[in-house]
Amino acid sequence: MKALSECSVLVVDDTEANLDILVEALGDSYDVAVAVDGESALEAVEESPPDIILLDIMMPGIDGYEVCRRLKADPRHAKIPVIFLTAMTEVENKTRGFQMGAVDYVTKPFEILEVQARVKTHLSLMLASRELQMQNEILEIKVAERTRELALTQEVTIHSLATLCETRDNETGGHILRTQRYVKHLAEKLAEQPKFRPRLDPTTIQHLFKCAPLHDIGKVGVPDAILLKPGKLTAQEFEIMRTHCEIGFQALEKSEALFGATSQPSFLAHAKDIAYSHHEKFDGSGYPRRLSGEEIPLSGRIMAIADVYDALISKRVYKPAFPHHQAVEIIRQANGSHFDPDLVAAFLAIQEQFHAIALEFADQEVERGVLP
Repeated sequence: MKALSECSVLVVDDTEANLDILVEALGDSYDVAVAVDGESALEAVEESPPDIILLDIMMPGIDGYEVCRRLKADPRHAKIPVIFLTAMTEVENKTRGFQMGAVDYVTKPFEILEVQARVKTHLSLMLASRELQMQNEILEIKVAERTRELALTQEVTIHSLATLCETRDNETGGHILRTQRYVKHLAEKLAEQPKFRPRLDPTTIQHLFKCAPLHDIGKVGVPDAILLKPGKLTAQEFEIMRTHCEIGFQALEKSEALFGATSQPSFLAHAKDIAYSHHEKFDGSGYPRRLSGEEIPLSGRIMAIADVYDALISKRVYKPAFPHHQAVEIIRQANGSHFDPDLVAAFLAIQEQFHAIALEFADQEVERGVLP
């Protein structure tokens, strides 16, 4: 931190006697420079900005008010404290000085001890303010670094969990990358509508993007004989497969309870909703809770379209990969039954973005399906 003795003072006055008094009063404690009019004062500030300015009001040419106004209008010099020097004692003159941005005033004839005290006080305040600003900047840098570290840890953890699920499933690594981006683009499109905008702010959309890979995390609890069965599941096996929604929800709920939840929708809250509700259908015929309409969390309704589209264009042991246009038509036909009509409309509006994502992040199982 800069010491008081290292501070510089610019004294501006058109009377030589006043300059002599102030230089003598302050010269032993600070580095003092002088200017005899407004123009030279502005030039001195440009050449070497002082730590504080003692500024006479009544001067030929540019008066002190105008000098102060110009300084405060310049972001480079706006924070330099200005103390007005004046023989005027009327309240309106003092008020105008403060309105111009001055921090204090000293009346003529000068009281040396008063001048010294006021200069010291405002220099001390200025130095303390600079120190606080520096500490705040350091803190902001540390917070930003910590935030980046936490975000990276979160993303690594999510992808690690999702990848572990994939080792037990027929789905591919590209599925995670694609569905994340489908969700993001669909949410951004919905956010253009007043109906959805309050629920899909940029932070929420980013949360949905990050937690989309966790939608099938519950499959780790499904037996291999069912999860990896090369043929069609029996009714009993399908009931067991359905439990992955509940398993995933419970796992995330335990994590939320362990680490705490805020009063605002948290990242884990969105992850829970997606894991639990992405197989619900708009007409109430889905699972596991047979929710319908807007009973289904918005995140679950978004994930449903993303997940189904990617399943349609991907090859599975029980089905071939469908081309993009056929997948779009299947989703269109499920409007109002499987999917929310508002979301289907948004999907149809950006279907080519889905197609582009599928091509960009295609893997061997997908490539044959996304081509027109």
